[in-house]
Parts: sequence; structure tokens; C-alpha cells
Amino acid sequence: MDSQGRVMTQSVLQAKGLYKRFGKVVALDDCDFELHAGEVLGVIGDNGAGKTTMIKALSGAVIPDQGEILLDGKSVKFSTPIDARQAGIETVYQTLAMSPAMTIADNMFMGRELRKPGLIGHIFRKLDHSGMEKIAREKLTELGLLTIQNIRQSVETLSGGQRQGVAVARAVAFGSKVIIMDEPTAALGVKESSRVLSLIEDVKLKGIPIILISHNMPHVFEVSDRIHIHRRGRRLCIINPKDWGMSDAVALMTGAMSPPN
Repeated sequence: MDSQGRVMTQSVLQAKGLYKRFGKVVALDDCDFELHAGEVLGVIGDNGAGKTTMIKALSGAVIPDQGEILLDGKSVKFSTPIDARQAGIETVYQTLAMSPAMTIADNMFMGRELRKPGLIGHIFRKLDHSGMEKIAREKLTELGLLTIQNIRQSVETLSGGQRQGVAVARAVAFGSKVIIMDEPTAALGVKESSRVLSLIEDVKLKGIPIILISHNMPHVFEVSDRIHIHRRGRRLCIINPKDWGMSDAVALMTGAMSPPN
């Protein structure tokens, strides 16, 4: 607790004073960010507000010109998304970043394939397909994706919701610290969107904090513990979805309402 008796929440991922410029365009302007342990943090903002650049900086896809990023209180510098992944930050992109012709297991381990133990894996570089399939099946089962019967079927045979589920399972399998989800329900129907929101709740129960970037206000308000509102390259404010309405959030995003203190 602090000096006033309030409960202090541990921050898993922080950003302080991020600044990023693309030519004459200032995408991030003294931007701050904070993700607490075990929470779903919604991130909303109008188009061009800079939220995508902020998320790319946190996931290693963009290197900020100034500022500091902290993971578990320690300063980190990500030069590539691989650096962020190795630190335990996984991102589920809107495009899902999967190869449709490859199997579910191969997609889950793409870029970090397991090799057979001993000389056959070390010298001849033979992949451990059975091991990868076993882990992939376990992760899908943990998230309740029982509609996927054959772990060897190609991703192109899955529905949109099932593909999103595989992408989430991949993130859960390797995201030990933070999972970032970029518009996870953008191209899905009502039923499949509901399943993805349930997946988010399941991941939260595992203790992994989630950053949810979305333009879908009902979805953000349904699953978020706090909502980060981004405007003009910086954090405008943080609101509690239990205390604020969706119309208030839109007014704050567009500048029609002044942010709370």
C-alpha cells in the first residue's frame, strides 16, 4: 500500500516518455503506458492517434527515438519483434501471421521449431513433429478448442474463429509475460467473436496480462479491467469501464469531452 492506504498494483509492462517521428509526422509524443499484472487493458483511440505505433514499440516492431520501456521494472530495449518474443511478449496480429497451407502444429511452432534430441536433431536438424503436435494439442485443449479434431489439418481448412483460436493458443504457449491482441474480432461473426472474448477471459485466468487493441467498443467494455484512451500520440487518460460509458469514451477520443484528472 502507499502512504494513503491504497493498494498498489504491480506493473508488468511500462513505457515512459516514448517519442517517435516519421519524417514530419510525430506518431508518439511523450507517450506513457502501463499494464498491470493479471489484467486485460483495452487500448482505444481514433485513427491516426498513434496507438498502433505505441504497440509496435512495445512489441519490438518499431524502435522509439526517445523514451524508456520497462518489463517487470527493468529497462529493456527491443530491436526486433524476436527480442520482444524472447522476453515473453507475444503479439496476435489482426492478419494472424499464419501460413494457410501449413498444419496447425507447424503454424504454432513456426520460427521456433523443436528438433529431435541427440545427434539426429543437432547434426541432421531433424524436426520433432510428434513433440510439437503433442504440445499444440495440449494448448488447444487448455483453451477449450475441442472443435479442432485433427492437429495435422491445414490452417486454410479452419473457420475464422478457429484460426483466431490457434493464433491465441500460439501466443499463450510462448507468451510468458504479456500477450498483445490487435483487433482480434475485426473479421469475425457474432458467434466467433464471442468465442474469442471467452478465450481472452481464459487467458486472463492463467494470470497472463493482455493488451487488447480494438475499435469494437462493446467488446472492449465487456472484457477490459481498465481502458487506455490514446489521442494525438500520447495517453489521454485511463478510465474504468464500470464507471464510464461507451459514449463517454468516444467523446474523450474525439476531444468532445475533457479527460478526468
